[in-house]
Amino acid sequence: MSSSAPLPRLAHVDLLRGLLAIFVVLLHANLRIPFGPPELAQWLGPRASGILFRSGYYAVIVFFVVSGYLITSASIRRWGDLSRVQPASFYRLRAARILPPLLLLLAVLAVLHLAGSAWFALDTSKVSLWRALLAALGLHLNWLEAQVGYLPGPWGVLWSLSVEEAFYLGFPLFCVLCGSERRLALLLVAPIVLGPLARSMLSDNELWQDHSYLSGMDGIAFGCLAALLAHRVPQKPTAAIRRAVLLTGLVLSVAVFCFRKEVYQLGLTRFGLQVTLLELGIALMLVAAHWRPWTWCAGAMAAPLRWFGRNSYEVYLSHMFVVIPAAWLFQWLGASPSWIPLWFFAVVAASGLLGQVFAQWFSEPCNRALRGRGSAPAASSLRPIHWNRS
Repeated sequence: MSSSAPLPRLAHVDLLRGLLAIFVVLLHANLRIPFGPPELAQWLGPRASGILFRSGYYAVIVFFVVSGYLITSASIRRWGDLSRVQPASFYRLRAARILPPLLLLLAVLAVLHLAGSAWFALDTSKVSLWRALLAALGLHLNWLEAQVGYLPGPWGVLWSLSVEEAFYLGFPLFCVLCGSERRLALLLVAPIVLGPLARSMLSDNELWQDHSYLSGMDGIAFGCLAALLAHRVPQKPTAAIRRAVLLTGLVLSVAVFCFRKEVYQLGLTRFGLQVTLLELGIALMLVAAHWRPWTWCAGAMAAPLRWFGRNSYEVYLSHMFVVIPAAWLFQWLGASPSWIPLWFFAVVAASGLLGQVFAQWFSEPCNRALRGRGSAPAASSLRPIHWNRS
């Protein structure tokens, strides 16, 4: 099998990414139409409301961890050892997946801006169209937003792409230059150490604290290390170890996601450590799921979330084209607050459908066409092997 062929999907990863994509959609929907009616919001309570409607940032952080895990796992399967990664092939495969949807999005946004769309046009007193396009393609839109403030609609979500793809510009080079996976693992500790500092001490700009390169790259690094651990353990761990890893990851993730006030009171948020604990928790859960797959994730009950997850990139890029017009329509109709839950459901469903159309009719055909054949030697085996000590 050619190494450029798509790798088998992981049900638990698709499920997780689907849940994360929904959290992002719910955040942006709630910013425009606060969830109601009031009695329902009161019944949910602040904790549940926070989890459902204010988890978008944490969702992106978890996306970073999952991304690092998947890209590292795919590289191990394609090249057998990360020291044998071929940078040119890595970049081509990455560009085939990322660039076509991004370029289409930017083209649509440019047309809408030039047409004077009230929903999607940039504020030219702050930033020009060409400056925003340069920032998006030059992987520094996160920096631009920190300078001029939030950009409208779909422009704003591209900050995370700047962080992620900047990491992957260096990743294959470091794989080769380190010469061994052990040295690469040691290097990946650096962004993990610097991440909390970037979120707390290295800047007093709140946007930059959340959206800087170092603020997100530690999540990708955790994902990379999780993949190395999962694939390089020479023997399957005992059931007790697997349970301990899973339980630790679950406790850390739930604590940060669900007990935010308590985490804040412990002082962890002040130093950006709540994000570090969330990243560690998700990484441990991914390792545990590799050692013992979660078969329930492949069941019929989880199918809607897996469907969302398969197109999570497209949903992430395009969902604001659903959220903003839907919010305008709801307000224009003067709909009763009792319709708000149905509105949220419709927005989530429509975002998923748009992502599906985007992926099926554009992203996937472009990806297949650009990948081609024979770009790199296929890994000879998928079995766990020992660390390369060279």
